[in-house]
Amino acid sequence: MKIINRIHKANAGRDPERLAMKYAAMRTDPFIFLRGTCHLFYDRQSKSGIFKSAPVAWCCGDLHLENFGSYKGDNRLAYFDLNDFDEAAKAPVTWELSRLMVSILVAAPGLGLSHDDALALAAHFMQAYSDALRLGKARWVERETSAGLVGDLLHQLQHRSRVMFLNRRTQKKGGERRFRIDGRKILAVTDEQRHKVQQFMATFRASHPQPHPDFYRVVDIARRVAGTGSLGVERYAILVQGKGSPDQNYLLDLKQALPSSIAAHLPDLQPAWRHQAERVVTIQRRMQAVSMAFLQAVTIGKQSYVLRALQPSEDRVPLAGQQHHPEHLRGVLEVMGQCLAWAQLRSSGREGSAIADELIEFSSRQKWRGKLLEACDDLASQVNEDWKTYASAYDDGVFRLV
Repeated sequence: MKIINRIHKANAGRDPERLAMKYAAMRTDPFIFLRGTCHLFYDRQSKSGIFKSAPVAWCCGDLHLENFGSYKGDNRLAYFDLNDFDEAAKAPVTWELSRLMVSILVAAPGLGLSHDDALALAAHFMQAYSDALRLGKARWVERETSAGLVGDLLHQLQHRSRVMFLNRRTQKKGGERRFRIDGRKILAVTDEQRHKVQQFMATFRASHPQPHPDFYRVVDIARRVAGTGSLGVERYAILVQGKGSPDQNYLLDLKQALPSSIAAHLPDLQPAWRHQAERVVTIQRRMQAVSMAFLQAVTIGKQSYVLRALQPSEDRVPLAGQQHHPEHLRGVLEVMGQCLAWAQLRSSGREGSAIADELIEFSSRQKWRGKLLEACDDLASQVNEDWKTYASAYDDGVFRLV
């Protein structure tokens, strides 16, 4: 299937305004293109050899450099972990590893890295993952002991006040807050969309009582622009009363859940889910050390959605678009490798996933590592070729089919 047709098919039915933003962003850089075409990545990946024989584990499904970050858990403490589970599914562990390693190789020019540097960093990530897996104990990143970019991120989140957070995204009007409609991160909703979300939240509020009775009372609603792969998916930012207006309001994220690209290639490995949001939330709860605040799988009519605390894009490690010395990135990638290993150990033995002993035994093998690094190098080259094809077919917001 031609690349442009495949991209069109995967994005069919999305909000045209935000989809146009996605298509334009994907043209600018091969790493952004990779982030926006998870479906194409798994179309290209081999389904044999190490991509078939590796142990099967729960995976976030779209592991790349931008899908780790800090967040406040449901216990209100700050954590650094995998943070995007839209594509989550069960798969051989090499599928998950390859996505992250390819993202290092594809992002290398934008990070100021040579190809050899990127290969060395991908190997370092793989080594950190294997070392953490071999220990067989699921841990988590501690704010007190974290260092470098990850430590900076956690300390920044820990010291960010609610008022500071609200002031960046809302403005006060008559004693209440309203979203700043900036046309970049926040877009206006239609009357129909506002009514739909308000009706849902009224029902949700009635079935989820809080110590503050008006906690889930809706103050304002907007369409949210965030991420790359999911741009154009139905998604809302919701400002609720929280513990009191205007400075104790809370921000929620309501996002439609769509089928997983990785699961589509491995249907025989997947359990039966009631709906896509149940898949996302269940796997996220299994893999993360502590769940994000307010994480829920909900339905509106026949569609399912993930509801959670709004997580700003600023809570990711600032890598893309900046020049880095390889040594500057080794620590970050080491933490990322550990987080992945811990997530797989934490969710091991659930609904047919490999038990911890199988994962530990896999980590002690050596042969698969060289094969995976070579396969990832080939996959990265394919991503760059696909991006060139895509970019040449995109002209002033219009695609020419190729």
